[in-house]
Amino acid sequence: MRPMGSTGFWCSFVAALCCLLGPALLPRAAAAQELALDRWPSERADDRAALQRGAKLFVNYCLNCHSANQMRWSRLRDIGIDEAQIKSQLIFGGQKVGDTMTITMSSRDAKNWFGKAPPDLSVIVRARNTAEHRGTDYLYTLLRSFYADRSTLTGWNNVVYPNIAMPNILWQRQGPREATLTRTEWEERASADGKTSPKARLVRVVSVFDTDGNVQVSRSEIENGSPGMEVTFAPRDPKSAAALDEDVADLVAYLNWMSEPTAAARYKIGVWVMGFLVVFLLVARWLNAVFWRDVR
Repeated sequence: MRPMGSTGFWCSFVAALCCLLGPALLPRAAAAQELALDRWPSERADDRAALQRGAKLFVNYCLNCHSANQMRWSRLRDIGIDEAQIKSQLIFGGQKVGDTMTITMSSRDAKNWFGKAPPDLSVIVRARNTAEHRGTDYLYTLLRSFYADRSTLTGWNNVVYPNIAMPNILWQRQGPREATLTRTEWEERASADGKTSPKARLVRVVSVFDTDGNVQVSRSEIENGSPGMEVTFAPRDPKSAAALDEDVADLVAYLNWMSEPTAAARYKIGVWVMGFLVVFLLVARWLNAVFWRDVR
């Protein structure tokens, strides 16, 4: 058995840190490269007022179709909503505070009405976490990216999730708005003689959806550019649209908390654990040096 040198100790220390922190850091680093999604204001994760507003929005707008079978009403006390408020302001049916957040709509009816049953939202944020983006950013952008489209069954479409079966449940709070979708893509075309190999051209397709969901499409060939998608919204009432952005930020804050109510405690414990590991490694290094001092 040979003593551990200084270089070997620090290599082991860095490797241990990478194993512990790597899975947590990789999704965030990849998410920074995701340009299609807007950043959710993460400071609301610890804002109790925002969590309480988000809980009320969830109960009033989401819990009609989506369940939260892994969350009990009583857990709302953790974000400052007492039992009396839960009973009087949030529970509208015959459920008790100790019950889970279920809905009366059956899966069969949901499939008949919407094409498929709406997913349970208990851990929706964690389910949407990928190497490319964070679940909070995905939901924050998704809920603000609806536009009227008469070609769909619900009359709504979504930039983030095209042909989504879910309607825009917050449209009354947001107000009507126009949407302009600009897509730039390569398109193959045959040469004039029709015999040579096809040539590619860059085409820009602009689709303008008015407030009633009617669309006007224009196509044009461009010389320079790169394939991609751009979206702009023109709300009829900018103040209502800005207020909805705040509402969605609060709603996502609650969904994020509901996905892991003990996350804050886990992070605090994690700090103490990392501190302990650092101290332990320093002590282990010192003991290693003392043990092998006479052997050398």
